[in-house]
Amino acid sequence: MKILLVGEYSRLHNSLKEGLIALGHEVTIIGSGDDFKKYNVDYTVFPKIFKNNGIARFIKKGVYRITGINLEMTEQGIRFYKLLPKLKGYDHIQLINSDALETHPKLSIFLYKKLLKQNTQMSLLVCGDETPIIDYNLKGELKYSILSPYLEDKKLKRLFQYSLKYTQHNYRELFEWVKAQATVLITSDLDYELPMNRMGYTTHFIPNPINIDKIKYNQPEIHDKVVIFLGINRLSYIKKGIRFFEEALEVIKDKYSNKVEIIITENVPYAKYIQLYDRAHILLDQVYGYDQGYNALEAMAKGKVVFTGAETEFTGYYNIANPVAVNALPNTQAIVKELSYLIENQTEITAISKRARIFIENEHNYIKIAQKYLDTWKKST
Repeated sequence: MKILLVGEYSRLHNSLKEGLIALGHEVTIIGSGDDFKKYNVDYTVFPKIFKNNGIARFIKKGVYRITGINLEMTEQGIRFYKLLPKLKGYDHIQLINSDALETHPKLSIFLYKKLLKQNTQMSLLVCGDETPIIDYNLKGELKYSILSPYLEDKKLKRLFQYSLKYTQHNYRELFEWVKAQATVLITSDLDYELPMNRMGYTTHFIPNPINIDKIKYNQPEIHDKVVIFLGINRLSYIKKGIRFFEEALEVIKDKYSNKVEIIITENVPYAKYIQLYDRAHILLDQVYGYDQGYNALEAMAKGKVVFTGAETEFTGYYNIANPVAVNALPNTQAIVKELSYLIENQTEITAISKRARIFIENEHNYIKIAQKYLDTWKKST
C-alpha cells in the first residue's frame, strides 16, 4: 500500500511509518513538525514566514488584532495547497486530528476535499484534543481529566483556549465533516477511547506504536544518586499538572539532598529532549492521564520509571498485576510519597524498569501495531 500520514504531534506517526515500512509499504508524512519539537516529516507545512521573521510576526499580530485572521494558520494552509500535486495516488490517508493541517477550519475542509479527490480513502486518529473528547471532559464526569484545572477555576480559560477551540462552531463543523468522510475512527490510548465510547462513537482502539528496535533498553544502575527528570512544555504545563511535580521536587530536594539529582528542562526539541533524560532513572510525565501518552511509552521502553497515567482502567484493560509505571495523581503529597518510596527502595526502580520494557515489547511493538492499523483500514473499506 501507499500511505499518507497527515500531521505529527508526538512521533506516533513516525513510529507507525517505521512499522509500515518494515511490512513492505510506502509511507509519507506531511506536517509542521509541531513547532519547537521539530519532529521529522517528509513534506513540511511549517509557517516559516510568520514564525521566524520578526517583521512578519509584527504584521501577523496587527492583522489578527484588526481582523481576527491568523496569518500563520493561513500560511500553513497555503503551503499544504502547494504540495497537493505531490500528494496523489495514495491507497490510504490518515489524519492525526481533524485539525491536522492546523489552518482555518473552512480552509481545512476545502483542502481535505482536494486531497480526497486524488486519493482513495481516509481515517481519523483520535490521539489528543478533539471535539468529542473536550465535550465529554467538560461534563466533569471523570474523577479528573486534562480540563480539571479549568473546571476548578474558569479564570484559566485563556490558558485552555487550544482545547476549548474544539467546542467552537467552526471546529465542531470540521470534526463532523472529517468524521463523515472517514472510513474509521481510531483511538491511541484509553484517555481517548473511554470518552469516545461514552459519547456514543464506534472506534477501533490501537495502542501507540513504539519502535523497540530503535529504542534500546538500559537497565538502571544507581551508583550514587537517583536521577529524576522533568521536561516542561509551557504550552501544556497546566494540562499535564506540572505544578504538582514541581512542588513535589521541592520537598524531595530538601528531604533527600544527598540522594537525588534533579534535571529540569523547558521547551526543547524532541531530539535533545530524549538525550537529556538518558541519564535519568525516574521521569515525571503527567498527572491527569489514565493511560500513557507517547513520551511516557518511549521512556518506559528505555527502562525509565515513569510517573504518568496508570489508572485502574489501564491496569484492568491490560491485566497488569505489578506496576509498569507509577500512577501519578494530581496531589503533591501522593507524588512525594511515591518518589520517597523509590529513593528508599532502589531495587524497585530496577523491577519496574524491567516490567516496563516487557510491557512495551508485548503491547506496543511498532510492527505488530502497524499490522493492526493495516487490518483496521482494510476492514473499513
